[in-house]
Amino acid sequence: MSIDALQSNIDALSLGFRRLKGIGDNGDAGSDEIAFDEWDWEVGVGLYGEARAALEQEDTAKIARLERWYDWQIGRGLPRPQVNSTAPLLALSILAKHNQRDDWCRVIEDWATWLVNEMPKTEEGGFQHTVKERDNDRQLWDDTLFMAVLFLASAGELLDRQDWIDEAHYQFLTHVRHLGDVQTGLFFHGWNFIGRHHYARALWARGNAWLTIAIPELFRISRPNAVIARYLTEVLQTQVNALQDLQGPNGMFHTLLDDPQSPVEASGTAGIAYGVLASVRLGLLDERYLKIVEQARAAIQSRIGDDGFLQDVSDGTPMGPDLDFYRKIPNLPTPYGQALGSLFLLELQRHEASQA
Repeated sequence: MSIDALQSNIDALSLGFRRLKGIGDNGDAGSDEIAFDEWDWEVGVGLYGEARAALEQEDTAKIARLERWYDWQIGRGLPRPQVNSTAPLLALSILAKHNQRDDWCRVIEDWATWLVNEMPKTEEGGFQHTVKERDNDRQLWDDTLFMAVLFLASAGELLDRQDWIDEAHYQFLTHVRHLGDVQTGLFFHGWNFIGRHHYARALWARGNAWLTIAIPELFRISRPNAVIARYLTEVLQTQVNALQDLQGPNGMFHTLLDDPQSPVEASGTAGIAYGVLASVRLGLLDERYLKIVEQARAAIQSRIGDDGFLQDVSDGTPMGPDLDFYRKIPNLPTPYGQALGSLFLLELQRHEASQA
């Protein structure tokens, strides 16, 4: 497929993202503004995809649209800090670096300070996965690395705070230690220090995608020192070795990676494929893993509907008490599905342009 055709897919996903007013609310196709009302993780992932595309394509209209959304949200007052409400700040931090917005930098500084000094911590200093609905006492989740830790690294680079960068790198080590499954090389959805267990021991596709994405994103945002870089690269390669054997013949990964009877899931598939391709392009993985990317490509592109929404994306997923919980999560249009599809296709577009 040509680069122009990929751009058409990316534009469609962007339009679908902007239409969404909330989870399950497909919004108004007539408006070009970002409609999502809530400041939380769902839109935070979407904003990162939009911001990366806008800055890389030097699209001043897209950048201005993002600025208007952030000014609107900040002007009406942000929610209390927690892991998921941190997610929109990742895109804000890269936009603040681009636009030199001192008012945004103050928000970023205050929030990063809270993460380091006041964020509830687990044993061994991990970021407890506190969210708006519950405190999740002494729990570590895959999601935290993308939702909060990447922002802390980005804020450290923006505001020249090596201590924040060091803390972000430490959080990667802590989460990998407790969430990794040494038998498969994959990652469990969560870990609880209370009872010291992995809940249903779910090898959840989107949770694994957060790891596959977050490692190369960390290298792009704030490359770790040689020892940590080596460790995370080895962890990533072990994970991707396992993932390549679990991809279905249709290019999709299942909601539960090791359960082919569970539903296929597009956001996890796009996220894994994006992370693999980004890692190959960064030199963290070698090119033999591009087979995962090639198989996922048609699967994701075929699931972009005429309305711009990526299909087969599962709803937000809290920690499940059993594996059947994951099998029953419904599908619906989501900002993070749009973003993970866009990030994947943008990386494909860059890759093809570099090969031309």
